[in-house]
Amino acid sequence: MARGQGTSLENKVQQKAAGANNAPAVNPSQTIAAYLKKMESQIAEAMPKHMNIERLSRIALTTIRTNPKLLECSIPSLMAAVMQSAQLGLEPGLIGHCYIIPYGKEATFIIGYKGMIDLARRSGNIQSIAAHEVYENDFIELTYGLEENLKHVPWFLRKDEKPKESGQVIGAYMVAKFNDGGHFIHYMPISEIEAHRKRSKASNNGPWVTDYTEMCKKTVVRAGWKWLPISVEIASAVTQDETSRKDITPADDSFIDITPPVGTEDPSPPAEQKGEGDAAQVEFE
Repeated sequence: MARGQGTSLENKVQQKAAGANNAPAVNPSQTIAAYLKKMESQIAEAMPKHMNIERLSRIALTTIRTNPKLLECSIPSLMAAVMQSAQLGLEPGLIGHCYIIPYGKEATFIIGYKGMIDLARRSGNIQSIAAHEVYENDFIELTYGLEENLKHVPWFLRKDEKPKESGQVIGAYMVAKFNDGGHFIHYMPISEIEAHRKRSKASNNGPWVTDYTEMCKKTVVRAGWKWLPISVEIASAVTQDETSRKDITPADDSFIDITPPVGTEDPSPPAEQKGEGDAAQVEFE
């Protein structure tokens, strides 16, 4: 190769490298929004009929954008968490159905108290189900046996005494009434609840910090889950709780590269897309 040609080629390489270095950085929020947009059809296929894909995408993106640490999580784990919420028919954040919590660089999916209650009610075999936290200045009396009985009077409604404050949370319980007339009561002291919290990856993060009493109630409902008359599908759904996945559809071997163009807020769709009904994973470079 002639010296002049070598110099010219070297200059072109340097110019290309300089151009790449000067390219505007991709905003993580825009990148995540682009991935959500491209995944909408696949997420919609996994959703129950009562949910709306536009609403779920909007809520999920707001949840992610308002937590800077989530913006640092890997795209696969974020998309998987959104897919998990869609599959269970639960909305992240807002009303406490479920949460997307950062754990290092991975997003963790956590079902909330209201999400557990919602899943239980979908079985069609439960007339009512509720859970309550118990404070040290409450009055509570619980008897197990052939004639189970529970009496709980919150501290501010007690007539035998007039406590000035609630005191610390000392436990939580759940009560479920079944359509056949039966019922189930389960109580957990705070020591058992705390033991569960310490085993959680998000023990010092997310709802265990911001919504402690809600997580206490969720824990007691989950502990009594195996005693409820619910379907196998609903029961198995809870196994997704507190998981961090890196895939969207693990059994699928097809991939779509949906990396948004650099420096664009609303990237145009790729030239080739999968046909309708084709599930796909996302390939991340």
